[in-house]
Amino acid sequence: MNVMLRGRTRHYRSVSFDACANSVRLIEQRLLPHEFRIVGTRDFRETARAIRDMVVRGAPAIAATAAYGLAQGALAFRGQNLLAFARHIANVCQVIQSARPTAVDPVNAMNQVRTRMNTGGTVAERQSLALAAAADFTDTSAAECRAIGEQGAKLIRDGMRILTHCNAGWLACVDVGTATAPLYVAQERGRRFHVFCDETRPRCQGATLTAWELAQQGISHQVIADNAAGHLMQRGEIDLVIVGSDRTLGRTGEVANKIGTYTKAVLAARHQIPFYVALPLSTFDWELKSGRDIPIEERGEEEVLGAWGVVASRRFEGRRRKARERVYVQMANPTSGARNPGFDVTPPELVTGLITPVGIFKPGELWTNRRALGHPA
Repeated sequence: MNVMLRGRTRHYRSVSFDACANSVRLIEQRLLPHEFRIVGTRDFRETARAIRDMVVRGAPAIAATAAYGLAQGALAFRGQNLLAFARHIANVCQVIQSARPTAVDPVNAMNQVRTRMNTGGTVAERQSLALAAAADFTDTSAAECRAIGEQGAKLIRDGMRILTHCNAGWLACVDVGTATAPLYVAQERGRRFHVFCDETRPRCQGATLTAWELAQQGISHQVIADNAAGHLMQRGEIDLVIVGSDRTLGRTGEVANKIGTYTKAVLAARHQIPFYVALPLSTFDWELKSGRDIPIEERGEEEVLGAWGVVASRRFEGRRRKARERVYVQMANPTSGARNPGFDVTPPELVTGLITPVGIFKPGELWTNRRALGHPA
C-alpha cells in the first residue's frame, strides 16, 4: 500500500528481503502510528524474535516473514552435506514456529518452502530454491489479498457503517490486507462508507495500526473503545462486521482470531448484523478437528497492566526526553497480576461467511470445497 512520508507517497510491502545482506526487511509496527521505520534482521533467530516480539504481526505477514526466515537460515548454512543441512533446516523451522504458536500460516508457509527446496540435489540448489519459494509465497499472498478484496467488495454498499477488530490490514499481510481488502477495493470503485476501528486492547492494534492505514488511504473512520461496539450495534449504527483470522479450521469452520473477536461475533448475532471473516488460503488448518485444540498464546501480563505510547511533552517525570519518544505507562493497580490470552475462538454458527480469494463460503461449506480452498489432498 501507499505511505505518505515527508510529503511524498511511496508504495511499501510490510515484508521484503535483502538478498545481498541475507536480511528480512520489516516495517517496525510497534512504532506506528508515530514513526515509520524499516528494520532488517541479521539471522533467522532474530527473525523469530521479531515475530515473537511483534515487530511484525498478523498471520499472513508472519507467514511471509517465516518463509523468508527459513530461506535466510538456509542461505546461512556453510557446507555441502545434505544430512547436516536437513538438520539445520529442521532447527530453523522449530525456532521460527515457536515464536507465535496460534497462527497456522507460518507453518504452512515454511512447509511450502521446504517442499520446493527439497527438490534440489545439492545444498546450493536447495538454498536457491528456498529463496525463490519464499519470494513466490510472498507474491502469492499479496495476490490472494487483492482477490479477497474483489470478493468482499460486493458486500459493501454506499453509506454503510463497518466495524473492524484488531488490524487485518496490509500491515498484517504482505500488501492490501484481509479484512481491509474489501474496503480498499470498494473505495477504488467510488463507494462511500464509514469504518469503526475497535481499539483492540491490550496492544491497541485497531487504534494504532488500522486507523493509521485508513488515514493513509483517506477512508472515513473513527476509533472506538472495545466496549462501545455493543452500544453502537444496539442503536443501529453498525451494518457489517469484517474481521481477519489467525487460524480457521476447515473441518468445522471455527475461527481463531485476536482476543475479543468472539465477543463481537456474539454481539453481531444478537443484533442480526452480518459477521464476515476474511482470510487467505494459508490460514486454513485442515488437520485439527476442534477449536479447543488450537493453541492459544498467553502473552505477558504487562500488556494488560499498562500501555505503550508517546509523550507529547519534552518533559516526563522530571527528565528531558525526546518529543514523541515511545514509553510504557503503568495503568493498573501495581500489586495485581493479569491474564492475557492473545486469541479466542469463534464458533461457526456465529459466522455469516468467510471471504476467501476464491469466493465467499459459509462455515459448513469449507470441507466440501476443500480442494478449491487449497487442501493438499
